[in-house]
Amino acid sequence: MVAVFNKELLSWYLITLKLKETVEAGIQNSQSPTSARSIELPEQPQQQQQKLQQQPFDSLQVVIKDETDNFEEGTKSPESEWVITIKEKLDQARQDDAAGSWANLCIYRVPQYLRDGDDKAYIPQTASMGPYHHGKRRLRNMDHHKWRSLYHILKRTDQEIKLYLDSIKELEEKARACYEGTITLSSNEFVEMMVLDGCFILELFRGAAEGFKQLGYSRNDPIFAMRGSMHSIQRDMIMLENQIPLFILDRLLGLQLGQPEQKGLVAKLALRFFDPLTPTDEPLTKSDRNRLESYATTFDPLSDQGGLHCLDVFRRSLLRTGPQPEPRIWMKRWSHASRVADKRRQQLIHCVTELREAGVKFKKRKTDRFWDIKFKNGILRIPRLLIHDGTRSLFLNLIAFEQCHLDCSNDITSYVIFMDNLINSPEDVGYLHYCGIIEHWLGSDAEVADLFNRLCQEVVFDINDSYLSPLSEQAELVSP
Repeated sequence: MVAVFNKELLSWYLITLKLKETVEAGIQNSQSPTSARSIELPEQPQQQQQKLQQQPFDSLQVVIKDETDNFEEGTKSPESEWVITIKEKLDQARQDDAAGSWANLCIYRVPQYLRDGDDKAYIPQTASMGPYHHGKRRLRNMDHHKWRSLYHILKRTDQEIKLYLDSIKELEEKARACYEGTITLSSNEFVEMMVLDGCFILELFRGAAEGFKQLGYSRNDPIFAMRGSMHSIQRDMIMLENQIPLFILDRLLGLQLGQPEQKGLVAKLALRFFDPLTPTDEPLTKSDRNRLESYATTFDPLSDQGGLHCLDVFRRSLLRTGPQPEPRIWMKRWSHASRVADKRRQQLIHCVTELREAGVKFKKRKTDRFWDIKFKNGILRIPRLLIHDGTRSLFLNLIAFEQCHLDCSNDITSYVIFMDNLINSPEDVGYLHYCGIIEHWLGSDAEVADLFNRLCQEVVFDINDSYLSPLSEQAELVSP
């Protein structure tokens, strides 16, 4: 509604409008063949002004409105508009539910209850992979290196970029289904991101295995060289929110090699690339290496039992000969009666100090499978565990994946909680270090104790669903 500041000016404005309307109406009537009546002359301005002055001033404000005002008849009430909005949301929910396919969902956003203010452990600091952290300002510096990697691939293979774009376009729908929630990127933006990030990952994998110089990079390249920045990139690439579906990487590598449908090679390259993150420094035996090679070539990313992404491949390699429990069913997984984030429900075993007082002895077990703990004749044999500045983020992301993915055992979570139970103090850490069980590069034993005590604070876990439960029961029999 237009505010009236000068009554006289408003009156003249209305008179002008009335004159214009009257004249236009007279012209139309004169042009009509059926019009035989004379045109009534408009009132004089003085008469118009007198009539307007006789009207209450408030009534003028009702008539005068801004051009943007809506004069449509039958305007809906706010309540009816609210009901329409609710119905639209329900209709959108119906469409989402009908189109939603959770069969391929495997790349999750870390639940807020697990973050506990420690976002740095889950959010990439150097390079983004996939849509969750795509385009963030602090990660854009890596983008031009991604484009360099794509340029090197096309130059080496003498291929056109359209080949890659068209091929990944065929997998777009399946790739989108791997991510949680709606991805707002357009089709072209999503495909471009998959090609660019995927090719960057593959160049890092191949460079670590074959040598970056063989791929055409300078020995002093800031990214494509085995130097300090590589460790930070490795840690980012193992994060749950920073994953690319394995079948996308398989297709991109297959295009480079002229075998678009090949599978298994990316998993093998990934294991070699992420090997420095393995939480043990025990050397692999020859038989272990053979089993690892055989395991890496049997991945089928399109099956429920195959590798899903790099984090899943790495986790499977850690547990390659580990316990194989049946997948947990939904009701069992989320039963409030048996699965609560409560330290009393996570107490697998007493701490080192208490077990020692009860007569339990500790010895290092010689195996690279850090989770493979044994107890026999009063001796608890625990494999060597190497702890460095990336161990916390690694374990947190592995635990987050086990918490989110239904068809996934909780073996890493069980191991971490077991170690958390053993370690209550710096003295516990010191004794395990004395036994050769824990080796760490942190500042003090207190930092190691704090690391384990904080890893599973909000984790939903049931001791009855742990592969270490039988062992814990045996060890607890000797405790007071």
